[in-house]
Amino acid sequence: MTDAWTRPGSRLRHVRPSPIFLALVVVFTATGALLWRGSGDQEIQVFLFVMTGWLISLCLHEFMHAFTALRAGDTSVIGKGYLTLNPIKYSDPLFTFIIPTIFVLLGGIPLTGGAVYIERDRIRKRVQHSLVSAAGPLTNVAIAGICVALINSSALDGASPSFYAAFTFYAQLQIIAAILNLLPVPGLDGYGIIEPWLSYDFRRAIAPYAPFAPLLLFGLLFTPEINDWFFDQVHQVTEALDVPDEWASLGYRLFQFWK
Repeated sequence: MTDAWTRPGSRLRHVRPSPIFLALVVVFTATGALLWRGSGDQEIQVFLFVMTGWLISLCLHEFMHAFTALRAGDTSVIGKGYLTLNPIKYSDPLFTFIIPTIFVLLGGIPLTGGAVYIERDRIRKRVQHSLVSAAGPLTNVAIAGICVALINSSALDGASPSFYAAFTFYAQLQIIAAILNLLPVPGLDGYGIIEPWLSYDFRRAIAPYAPFAPLLLFGLLFTPEINDWFFDQVHQVTEALDVPDEWASLGYRLFQFWK
């Protein structure tokens, strides 16, 4: 017999977007509309448009981890408030919002960290554990896919140059976030996808270092040689997707209005 909470309608009734998330959506939409017309202070608008859009994607990233975990059997995510898309409810706002925001501001590197505490012992199947980890970066893939589709269509033909640059930079951020999160580095979602299939001894040996591996990785990305190599790879991906690098670069310059 199916438990009440496992029914699709019962799961969805716990999804209640918080006022904070809705406020981010309002700012994102309003600044996007202003940018589209090309009125007002373009640089401040680009900053607000990209930054609120990025925070929205972080909320969605963590929400999808939680919602997939709920479907796999972890009902604890309901009481923890993870399904409200409220950034304050996440277990580690420092690593999920503050540090990622700093990385985006300083280097245009979108770090997303795991901030929803999933009670893994409630999830039985290894494939479900992998799906819970994959749900976050696949959200970034989906957002990037929508952005790329719009860029390669006529939908943005009426937009101002500032909007087009900001939107292209936002699309690039989502592409980079997906690539980084799918790397099999301990502490990132890519490692979480393969972790259930690794031996117990290997997982136990890696566990003490997992919290520090992402910071080490992103620290290395600020090394000029590694940074240049990494963004060369990113540019190859964006070129293959017909996302114009010159417009993304202009969007990043407008985003850094303080320079």
